[in-house]
Amino acid sequence: MTADTLGPEDYRVVVCPSPSCELRFPGVPGVACPLCKSATIWAADRCRAPNATTRLPGKPLELLLDNVRSVFNVGSIFRSSDGAGVNRLYLCGITPTPAHKAMDKTALGAQQVVPWSQHNNALTLARELVAGGRTLWALEYCQGSRDLQELAPARPESLVLVLGNEVTGVDPELLALCAKAVHLPMRGSKNSLNVASAMAVAAYALC
Repeated sequence: MTADTLGPEDYRVVVCPSPSCELRFPGVPGVACPLCKSATIWAADRCRAPNATTRLPGKPLELLLDNVRSVFNVGSIFRSSDGAGVNRLYLCGITPTPAHKAMDKTALGAQQVVPWSQHNNALTLARELVAGGRTLWALEYCQGSRDLQELAPARPESLVLVLGNEVTGVDPELLALCAKAVHLPMRGSKNSLNVASAMAVAAYALC
């Protein structure tokens, strides 16, 4: 059995028996310790999550990702979207789609169950969504943005949350189409989180 054929059910908690090492980590008994190369031994079974979870009802939410460049960020957003109950992802500009094989490293299959569509121009899509009755909010710390926690309880029913590029943020013309800009309260020296982390916090608050 190779690392490529191992599934979660194959792993246990293993420990290195060397007194000078004693590294404890998830692995397969007998696998070499990554620090000292000693053969590891079984220590404990790992906890197992149930095979199925109860799907909880929530408020509908869609996400518009405009030029989110990292395939790993997008994969993480897919996984958080599945967990929070996001209805659809609109992947715009250079945002990677699930056709990118590396996405599965962070999406872990969520890209196969969360509906998505690809759009070259986010502005064109945003105008169509607004014309169709959707309300757009930008997740962007900027002049006039509001604390998401204050607005989430009274959020619109047909809401699309807009996320922008990791470096440049939301396109200013796209931001102008949004009814509100919202941000997460930050208590440290930075004024924002990684886009995938921010999306997860916001999605759970809004759903």
